Formats: sequence, structure tokens, C-alpha cells
Amino acid sequence: MKLSQILTLPIQKAVQQLFDVSIDRVEFQITRKEFEGDITMVIFPLLKIIKGNPTEIGTKIGNYLVENVGEVIRFNVVSGFLNIVVSDDYYFNFFNEIKDNANFGFAEVPTNEKAIMVEYSSPNTNKPLHLGHVRNNLLGYSVAEIIKASGKKVYKTQIINDRGIHICKSMLAWQKFGNGQTPESSCLKGDKLVGYFYVKFDQEYKTQIAELIAQGKSEEEAKKQAPIIIEAQQMLLDWEAGKPEVIQLWKKMNQWVYDGFTQTYKNLGVDFDSYYYESNTYLLGKEVVQLGLEKGIFEKDTDGSVWIDLTPDGLDRKIVLRSDGTAVYMTQDIGTAIQRVKDFPDVGGMVYTVGNEQDYHFKVLFLILKKLGFDWAKSLFHLSYGMVELPSGKMKSREGTVVDADDLMEEMTTTAGKIATDLGKLDDYTVEEKAKLFKMIGLGALKYYILKVDPKKQILFNPEESVDFAGNTGPFIQYTYARIQSILRKADFDLNIANSPTELHPKEKELLKQIELYPEVIQNAANNHSPALVANYTYELVKEYNSFYQSVSILGEENKKKKIFRVQLSQKVADTIKSAFKLLGIEVPERM
Repeated sequence: MKLSQILTLPIQKAVQQLFDVSIDRVEFQITRKEFEGDITMVIFPLLKIIKGNPTEIGTKIGNYLVENVGEVIRFNVVSGFLNIVVSDDYYFNFFNEIKDNANFGFAEVPTNEKAIMVEYSSPNTNKPLHLGHVRNNLLGYSVAEIIKASGKKVYKTQIINDRGIHICKSMLAWQKFGNGQTPESSCLKGDKLVGYFYVKFDQEYKTQIAELIAQGKSEEEAKKQAPIIIEAQQMLLDWEAGKPEVIQLWKKMNQWVYDGFTQTYKNLGVDFDSYYYESNTYLLGKEVVQLGLEKGIFEKDTDGSVWIDLTPDGLDRKIVLRSDGTAVYMTQDIGTAIQRVKDFPDVGGMVYTVGNEQDYHFKVLFLILKKLGFDWAKSLFHLSYGMVELPSGKMKSREGTVVDADDLMEEMTTTAGKIATDLGKLDDYTVEEKAKLFKMIGLGALKYYILKVDPKKQILFNPEESVDFAGNTGPFIQYTYARIQSILRKADFDLNIANSPTELHPKEKELLKQIELYPEVIQNAANNHSPALVANYTYELVKEYNSFYQSVSILGEENKKKKIFRVQLSQKVADTIKSAFKLLGIEVPERM
């Protein structure tokens, strides 16, 4: 049982007996480093119902706890804070309870618990995944794993944007300039090949615009009259009309991209339970518009277009159906959300991992779904995140200045290999072992650097800084894990042996206090949709362990009980690091 749970009822009894008032809850916080204590009760909320000096109130409650709660051995009061010191026995009991629990920190999924669907990635099929997609995928995947660990069933999904004018641009450019190239003949991943022709289209389009301007056209006229854009628009109309040769080309080139995405996802270490395609969903939602009209939620304008007036809710009027009867993105998203619940009836909420430029869109989407009366609409969340930029500035897909996800992962592996080699200690590694280790370190550095930042914040990504083996980085934490594995390999006794030392070293106690926080960290990270809470908790745990490692003897300890306990404690730290990093999609090496 958590320390806060052990202390809540006795404190409530103390307040009742000492001051003749009852309280519903007790506010606790972690004791500040400069004060002695294992947990702190905040006195200030009591001042609303108890008149008196907060130090005197805290002292009376503290004395009551020492007399009536076996775990409490002493206390101190600083202003309005009661710092409580508990016995070593509490921590020994806690450690023995969790020592062999492989699922420590994870909550069980309750029976009949509603599932959460997490959407992430959702790329366009006209280009490879880039650095922005990397943050999206890492966030979505990690949030899904954390929510799962918090005790909920989770489905991972994405919607692939496989239709529209941008897709036709790549198709048309391939027709004009591709000379029949395929991924096999060009030795390029399919998504890279298609992305090349997307850039090629833009180059040709700009050339034609410049030529038309030189002939006396305005820039606006040139953009509309450039032959290549007119051809692309016609190709989109042909696709919507189902023209066989266009559909065949569309299927062929999209498959190239899907195959490329699959390879990138595998390398990045993310997966999905279901896929949705915009080509299948773009008509969804139109029937819901009729339902909304009947309920008076939507209104039809004189030109036949359908709108919803959200001005009373502080938003604006939003179109849901054009006058020609075609759907807009909002309509499609409404229909897709409804379809997902039809496909997965146990879904009770959804998380959309989409950049912060779409904040307004999701406010509108969620509000419309609530007004349509869907219960699950109360449990929709937009995991809004900031953009990732490089020191060189913003990325632009059309101009081919994006940082390709595959290239980035390869660069991270190379950088990790160079730094690790310079540090030495790899002489006995085979070529295959080095390659595996460098990839593990490189991807760990990339993932940790991105996930340690609050999702809402923008990231300026520096590859070399992320692979530093010191400080708040993935490699630093991986190195600590490997160091512990080295200790475990050298231990000359059964690690599962029952063992009870008589007292704790202060560094051991601080380490146990940090481990004890893990289940709460998972719950907070799930509630806040923030892998950063797990990442930074792991860093704090590693810092605490390294302080412990520098302060006490472990394998050299002469007292056998203390030595066994310290090795077992080290093992639990390693287990917790591995567990937390798994939630972030990061692997840990057995040696470095």
C-alpha cells in the first residue's frame, strides 16, 4: 500500500480527535530535498476550517501519527508543511512486495473497461515520412503504450491520406518524367521514389509559372493556367469518376508508398492495429448531415450548402456540406469517428495525435460529435504537439528540404557509432553486435530527445546533442542500465534469495522512494497524454542510482546481507528503467 494511502485515514482521525472537524481528503507532496522526510502533508488547506498557527496544527498531527502509526518514527514542521519520516521497515516491506513483480507499475485492465483508440502517423501517400512524422509516430505510439499500462484497452490506428490533388501531382509527374521507373529499377524505397516525383512536379510547375509571367500573365493567372496544374486537376476528376487507367496507376504508386511506410515503421519500432484510408472514408459522414438537419443541429443555406452555427459556443459557423453536395474534411472526420466505433464497439474514447496547427479543427469536430449525441464524444482528446525544427530552419515537402525519416535514423545510428567507438570499450564486439548496439543507441537517442519534451512545446532538434552520453539523454540512461547488468553478471549469489538487512543507507532509501513513484508516474502520464513525464522520471531515477553507485560499495560490501540487498535493489532499478523505456519505444543494451 502506498504511503499516502497508509497515512490518509490516521490523519483524518487525528484531525477529528484533535480539532473536532472532518476532512474528505489529505494533500500530500514529495518532501523537498533540503528537509528530512519521506512524504509531506500540506497543512494550509486545513486553515480554512481550523483556526490556529499552521506549525502548531502540524505538530499536533505529527505527534498523533508517531503515537498511533507504526510506520511513522518522527516528523518536522516547516511553515505549513508536515514532513513525515517513516521507518526502514516500511521500505523493506515495499521492496519485498515489488522485487519479483515483473509488471510493477502497470495496472490491470478492469472487466468491461471501455477501450481507447489512439490515432497517429496518418501520412500522405505522395512523399516519405519525415522528421515531423517521427515526432507524431513516437508520441502516438508511446501515449498508446502508457494508456495501456495505466489499465485500459488500447487500439492503435491511422488514417492514410491517399487521395486528392497532391497524390495526382506525383502520379502525373511520374507519367511525364518517370520513364517507367519502379522501386526495383531505381533501387529506391517506393515512398522515396514517389516523393521524388512530387518534388519534380513542383519544379516543373514553377518553371511554367515563370514562363507565363514572362508572357505577361499575372502570378495569380499563371498559377491557374500552368498546363501541368490543369492536367493534375483533370487527373483528380478522372480518379473521382473511376477512370480505369487512373485508378490502376493510383493503386500501383500507392502500393509503392505503403511498402515504403511499412519498412520505416518497422525501423522506427511502431505498429498499428487497424488502418483507414481516405479513399474509403471521404464519403463517410454525408448521411450524418441528414441526421443533423433533422435534429436541428445543422442548417441549410439557400444555395443548398449545410452549416452548423457554433457562435454561441465561442466558435464560428462551419460548413459540413458544399452546395454541390460534396463533403468537406470536417464531414469526413465526423463519419470516420462514427465508423471506428462501429468497427470497434468497445471504444469509449479516442486520442488524435495531430500537430497544433489543427487545434481549432478538433475543437469544432469534438463539439459537433457531442451535439450529435454520441456518448463517447465526451472522451475525445486532441494530442496537440509543437513542430520539430532544425537549426537550419523549417522543412518544406514541395521543395524537397524535409529531413527524411529513414535518412535521419541512419544518421543517428552513424553518429552513435562514431561517439561510442571514440569512447572505446567495444574491442570484443563483433561487427554484427556493434551494428545492433549503434542502432539501439542512435534510435534511443532520437526517441528520448523527442519524447522528453512536453508535447505542446516546439522542438529544435540537434542530432549530435541527443547522442551525448552524459546528461538528460537516452544514451546516458542506456549506459546506466548496461552498468547495472554488468554488476548483476558479477554477482556470485542467487539474486532471488530472501534477504532482510537491518537498516537502510540514506542513498538506498532515496532510491526506493524514487522507485515507489513509478506507478503514479504512469497514471499521470496517461491522464496528461505526456510521455515526457515517463522520460524525465527515468532520468531522475538514473541520477538517483548513480548517486547511490558513487556513495556506497555494492559488490565490495563486506556485510553479506547489505551486499545482496544492494544488488537486488540495482536489479529493480534496471527493471524499472527497461519497463519505462519500453513505454517510450526504446530498447536497452545488456552491455555497452
